[in-house]
Amino acid sequence: MGIQTRNGKAFEYACLQSLNNALSGTQKVVIEQNSALEVAMEKYHGSSEEMRNNMDLGADAATRVILRLEPQLTTPLSNVPLFLAIQEDARGQQGDVRDVLCIRRQNEWEIGLSCKHNHTAVKHSRLSRTIDFGDSWFGIPSSQDYFDEINPLFDELDELKERGELWRNIENKEERIYVPLLKAFIRELERLNNNNPGLIPERLLQYLLGSNDFYKVITHDRRRVTQVQAFNLYGTLNRNSGRERPIVNVPQLIMPTRFFDISFKRDSRNTIEVTCDNGWTVSLRIHNASSRVEPSLKFDVRLTGVPPYLHTHFEAW
Repeated sequence: MGIQTRNGKAFEYACLQSLNNALSGTQKVVIEQNSALEVAMEKYHGSSEEMRNNMDLGADAATRVILRLEPQLTTPLSNVPLFLAIQEDARGQQGDVRDVLCIRRQNEWEIGLSCKHNHTAVKHSRLSRTIDFGDSWFGIPSSQDYFDEINPLFDELDELKERGELWRNIENKEERIYVPLLKAFIRELERLNNNNPGLIPERLLQYLLGSNDFYKVITHDRRRVTQVQAFNLYGTLNRNSGRERPIVNVPQLIMPTRFFDISFKRDSRNTIEVTCDNGWTVSLRIHNASSRVEPSLKFDVRLTGVPPYLHTHFEAW
């Protein structure tokens, strides 16, 4: 498990504990026991004292923000207990990006947090000769033309792997591998979009953001601030609790319906940008996932453009 993943798991535990500490004094709170909780707890307690303190402060800042937005947390009425849970990784593979859940089963209410420790990536996806990104991202198979274009590139990577080559020793890897692979990806994305008008932009965002609304919580340790973004795509966040209303209203976001541009980022040979309507822009940076050459590559996917009315709050700590 890489250091970013370890810290991410530890921060999930800090967020869960922060919510529990803030709410358990006024209502019954049940923390659901599962293997994901055990892993997160282990990574949290395995961190340095300074790291734990920063995570706690960052998580407490997020809790302060979310309690102002979610009266269902602070005003339970008769809907007790409140269940808190850390999701198993398998749910993420099924398209649910939420890490920490707050659930009231009595009125079928729940919200989720996607917890990020010092990074803003939304997805890490792979490309290989056997991965049909059209099918796995959009539910629409990629064309044979796409596979015919990429197979020679992965043939070359197979040969380099057999020789035990390291990525750092590969000359012109951008021009030899990255650029032609990204060009094939762009052509296929445009082909899928042209053959399925109006579908692909929305499904791209659904693939990246999942099928559930959530609060994205990003702690920035150097700046000592926590960023909270409300991805209210389906209108389930920010609900009243009886007569108790949220202090701040969170607007529902409008999904994209069109691609304006799909092209390489300026002065880059490993990153493309997908610009959509309604304020959305997606950045996809391709990179090798390990030091040794393998016949697969990874995308680091980020939202570099979001609708201007996306509720975003920076809370200092």
